Amino acid sequence: MARAQRARIRTAGLQPAQVLAGLASLAFLVFGIVGFTRTGFADFAGRSDATVLGFSVNPLYNLGFVVLGAIGLLLTFGSGRSRVFGFLTFAAFGALFVWGLMIAGTVSTNPVSQAGNPFNLNGPDNWLHLGLAALGLVIAFLPARHKVLLPEDDEETVVSDRRADSATVARPKHEKGPTVARDERPPGLAH
Repeated sequence: MARAQRARIRTAGLQPAQVLAGLASLAFLVFGIVGFTRTGFADFAGRSDATVLGFSVNPLYNLGFVVLGAIGLLLTFGSGRSRVFGFLTFAAFGALFVWGLMIAGTVSTNPVSQAGNPFNLNGPDNWLHLGLAALGLVIAFLPARHKVLLPEDDEETVVSDRRADSATVARPKHEKGPTVARDERPPGLAH
């Protein structure tokens, strides 16, 4: 009677979430660095007329992009870590989106009016933040590619047979079955 053997599931190679998180991190770094070339470091949290791709920036805003990009690059070395970066991106830009709506007056009452506008937010920035928050959710919930490993896919050790001058495959001790390699089975038998 054949006995069912357990298969293992592993993530297979570079995951789509890692690639997307890496690309987003690089884009954040470039955006922040280009922003610093436009604004410099003076008047760190003040109002600035400088823009990058039509979005208003100031040094504090640029620093946020550079820090998030650097954290993202560090977190892209694992599938789970990339998903953490996705949640971090969603939280950061979701909060900026809501704050920007309050500053722009879209929300009827502005509970953060005492804080001012340290990130120099405006209308187009709000839509950018909404899109980047959605990107964070995509990174966080992008499905992983998995590979199913069957017990016969485990590493097999090759042992030389002195009598026949041929190599035979020794199966792991936990596996029942013949010790004959697949190539040596007679034709017609199931592999």
